[in-house]
Amino acid sequence: MNLKSLYKFAISMLVPLFLFGLWWYMAIQIKNPVILPEVGEVFRLLFNPMTNLISMGSLVSNIIVSLVRVIVGYCLAVLIAIPMGILMGYYSLVYNLLNNFVGLFRPIPPLAWVPLVLAWFGVSSLATLIGLEQGQWYIYLNNVKLSMIFIIFIGAFFPILTSSIYGVHSVNKTLIDSALVLGAEGGEIFRKILLPAAAPSIVNGMRTGLGVAWMCLVAAEMLPGSLSGVGYLITHAYTIARTDIVIAGMISIGLVGALLDYLFRLVEDKKFGWQRLAR
Repeated sequence: MNLKSLYKFAISMLVPLFLFGLWWYMAIQIKNPVILPEVGEVFRLLFNPMTNLISMGSLVSNIIVSLVRVIVGYCLAVLIAIPMGILMGYYSLVYNLLNNFVGLFRPIPPLAWVPLVLAWFGVSSLATLIGLEQGQWYIYLNNVKLSMIFIIFIGAFFPILTSSIYGVHSVNKTLIDSALVLGAEGGEIFRKILLPAAAPSIVNGMRTGLGVAWMCLVAAEMLPGSLSGVGYLITHAYTIARTDIVIAGMISIGLVGALLDYLFRLVEDKKFGWQRLAR
C-alpha cells in the first residue's frame, strides 16, 4: 500500500472512528444495554459469527438464508427488467405502450405491497411451488417464501428497468443507422451495438437494484411465515430486548450490502473504465 492509498484509507476511517467513540461514550453514560449496548458487547457477537443466538442459529447462517432470498428475487428482477427495458428503449411502440402503465407502479414503495402479497401468496414457498413436502431440500426451499421474493423483486425491478431504458435511449443513433446501411440485421445490432453501448447504464442499474433489494430484505423477512434470516433475527431480538443482537444484525446488513456494492464497482471499473477516459 503506497502513501497515497494509506492517506485515503486514514481519511475514510475518521468518521467511523468518531462514531464508534461517540457510541462508546454514550453507552457508558446511559448505562442501559437495552437502550444502547456497549461497543464490546456488539463486536463480541460480530467476531463470533458462528455462535448460536437466542436459539435462532448463528449470524452467518441467518445471513446466508437472507442472501439466498435476495439472490432469488434479484435474479428474477434482472431476467425480466433488462429485456423489458431494452425493448422499451429500442422500440417506441413498446415504450408508448408500457411506459405510463409502469409509471403508475414505480412510485409505490415495496412495503405498500405487503397486504396484497400476503393475500396472494400467504406462507407459500418455493417448496410449495414445486410440490416438495419433506426432505432436506424442503427445509431449504421452505425458507424462501414467495411473498419475500415478490417484495425483493419489486425493490430491484424498477431501478434496473429505468437504467436499461436510459442506456438504450442513450445509444448513438448514428451507429445504428450506419449498421443498417451496411446490411446489419436486427440480431447483430442488438449484440454488437445496442448491448455493448447500453451495458454501463444497465450494470449501474443492476448495482442500484441490488442495493434496494438488500434494503427490502428486512421488510420481507418481517412477513408471516419467516423463521430465519437476519431481518427476522433483528425483529425477534427486539421483542426480547436484545439490542446488542439488533445492532450486530444491522451492522451485518450494512457490511454485506457494502461488499456486494464493492463487487459491482470492481466489475464496473474493470469492464467500463474506458468511460472515464472518453469524457
